[in-house]
This record gives sequence, C-alpha cells and structure tokens, in this order.
Amino acid sequence: MGASDKYMDPNLELHKSKFESGMPYKEYMASSKEQEQSRWKAVYDKVILTDEQKKLLGSFTRKMYILCLCGAWCGDCIRQGPILQRIAEASDVIDLRFVDRDSNPDLRDKLRILGGTRVPVVVFLSEDFYECGRFGARTLSTYRKMAKEQIGPACSTGLVPPAEEELTAVAQEWIDMFERAQLALRLSPMLRQRYGD
Repeated sequence: MGASDKYMDPNLELHKSKFESGMPYKEYMASSKEQEQSRWKAVYDKVILTDEQKKLLGSFTRKMYILCLCGAWCGDCIRQGPILQRIAEASDVIDLRFVDRDSNPDLRDKLRILGGTRVPVVVFLSEDFYECGRFGARTLSTYRKMAKEQIGPACSTGLVPPAEEELTAVAQEWIDMFERAQLALRLSPMLRQRYGD
C-alpha cells in the first residue's frame, strides 16, 4: 500500500453519511411540494439524451456515488436536477442521491461557492466515498446565456421549462463532468490496483 492509500480524507464520513441519508430522485420528488414536482417533471419530460450520450454513459465501469445538494424550490435545481437523473438512468454504475440544502447546514457550509450557499452543488464520489470532483451552481452555457441577456432574476424561477437547445447544452456539459469523474476513477492507481486493470 502506497503512502497515498493511507490518507484519510476528513470528509469521508460526512460524504458517506450524507449520501446514505440522501434520497433517490423519485423519493426526493415525493417529499417535495406538488408545485415543485410538476416543475421538475416538466423539465424531466423534455430532457432526451442522444444515443451517443447513452452509449458513453453506459460504458462506465467504475461505481460513482453522486451527491446533489439542492432545493426543490430552486429554479437552477429544477433545470439541472432532472438532467442529472436522466444521466444516472443511463448508467448502471451511477448512484445519484439528492440532499436538501436547508436540512443539511453542515454539508451546505462545506460546499459553499464564492462564499455563498448555492445550489445545486454536485459532489462526485468514488466507491469509497473519496471526492473525485465537485461542481456547483450553473453550467458555462447557462452563465453565457445570463451574461448575454443581462436581465431577469439571478436565480431562474423554474416556472417555464428551458428551451430544448438550452437543455441539450446543459445536459452535454453535465455529461462531460460525469465522464471526467469516471475517467479519474478509471485511472485511479488505488482502484486500478484493487481491480487489476
């Protein structure tokens, strides 16, 4: 065992406990208000992954735990949460859990972005609950769109599902992040030694 294998991440227990207490998509939706559920469903119904995207996600071999800190009321979460679920559905090795930001102040405070308690924040975890990536708030295409428009609220209300081309761009950005995390796991010396690959 190498020196790096002995390292104990101080966040391992937090990651593990929050993931285990987190809810799968359907359970998270069932715990949300009816109005929130309908908004998430409107986006979920519009998200369609391409065959190429599904093939890529289906080729993943390393177990990935995905912890999504969010709020069912949040417009950014309404737009991105269903995309994350569609991605998780396309892979046998992705296990996605949703955790409410306001009910988990310890995790919320650990995952601040620019000092703020933004949502969604997604933490990519290995099968041992080591963090292998983190991404939060909005995707690049969303920030570009906001910068171009320079109008409206800082946080989308989620009342109207985004246009198909926007969903397609955001979905691809998320898939790229999932692929990056999967490749990091696939190339991890510790995991390669464990699985002999």
